[in-house]
Amino acid sequence: MSDAITHYRQLRELTVDELAYVLRMLDHPISADVLAEMERCARPVTVDDLVAIAYALDTTPAVLLSHIPIDMPEPEGPLATGLPSDVDQTELRAWIEGKTTLDRKSRVSWWEERAGRLRVRSAHHEEQLQGAYAELRELGDLAVQEADAPPVQRLQWRIQDGEHALNQSEVALALTEHRLDNLREDA
Repeated sequence: MSDAITHYRQLRELTVDELAYVLRMLDHPISADVLAEMERCARPVTVDDLVAIAYALDTTPAVLLSHIPIDMPEPEGPLATGLPSDVDQTELRAWIEGKTTLDRKSRVSWWEERAGRLRVRSAHHEEQLQGAYAELRELGDLAVQEADAPPVQRLQWRIQDGEHALNQSEVALALTEHRLDNLREDA
């Protein structure tokens, strides 16, 4: 959690002193020195501190609790003591938020629902992308001749963003289906 506090504080472009000031204004004073100790894992974070810090950083306690540093190597065991070793960050956050339990049946159900949502999202992105391609085709030679024109550039950006969003959705869906297959095999 210490990395999460640092990450979200920096994301909000706050210094430790500024976060301490915000917490003082929220009637939950934590000195800058104590915050720095929390960020270095030299001091534990109480539940009250967690709630106040999450609020001050415009996030939730669940996000701070389930934060995994982007450069963290794949853990060899569970993300937290007592959890099944195959629970990932997404599922951990869902469990913390009360959206699933960690028994096998609930986990399979949660991953099935997630896969369904991702299929809908992918279909939506595909539909939007096909619409943008159709608009570009309708422009025909004009799109080539007026490639620098703002409407053509916006359309090309829409296509680029759509391709990226579709790719992201398809990768997330593939990973989700893989996780679901693994859970079903272990049952």
